[in-house]
Amino acid sequence: MRFATLSRRSTKQGFTLIELLIVVAIVGIIAAILIPNLLDSLQKAKQKRTVGDIRDLGVAWFSWMTDQISAAAAGSSTRKLDFEQDLPVTLTQQDLEKMLYVSSTMFYIQEVPSRDGWGRNYDFRWTGPNAADMMIGIRSYGRDGQVGPTSNPYPIEPFVASSYDEDIVWADGYFIRYPAGAKAQ
Repeated sequence: MRFATLSRRSTKQGFTLIELLIVVAIVGIIAAILIPNLLDSLQKAKQKRTVGDIRDLGVAWFSWMTDQISAAAAGSSTRKLDFEQDLPVTLTQQDLEKMLYVSSTMFYIQEVPSRDGWGRNYDFRWTGPNAADMMIGIRSYGRDGQVGPTSNPYPIEPFVASSYDEDIVWADGYFIRYPAGAKAQ
């Protein structure tokens, strides 16, 4: 009796080849739909992080400039911005950090980010402390790390948010180039 229960054959069968192929096809279709959306979401997150970092840093830098040097009115320019010509002095992240950390009790930002959402260095520029019309600017070169398709001089307008290679530019209190849908201030 004991041996009879052990020798009983299983009546279950495995999956057929057709059933396995259908499951693989369904998984493939789902992956084909989800992967591009996932990749686009990652790029959008990097772009939003960059816009947020530039906005925070720009406000801190402009506050420093207003307190320390008495800056001109923000956003007074309506012409196109030539980033290299209008802002000839390049700063490193460490230079900007020294400016914004006035003392241990007075600082304008907790941390000066050096890299954008894509891991590339920001371009910090200004006219210098002795300029008559002082301007400051921050630029991210976007996903490709090169000057964007619409560049110097930059038109003062948003670009399509899915254009991840476009430069994100903030100057003198407001965004010059930014993804559509992001706030301009």
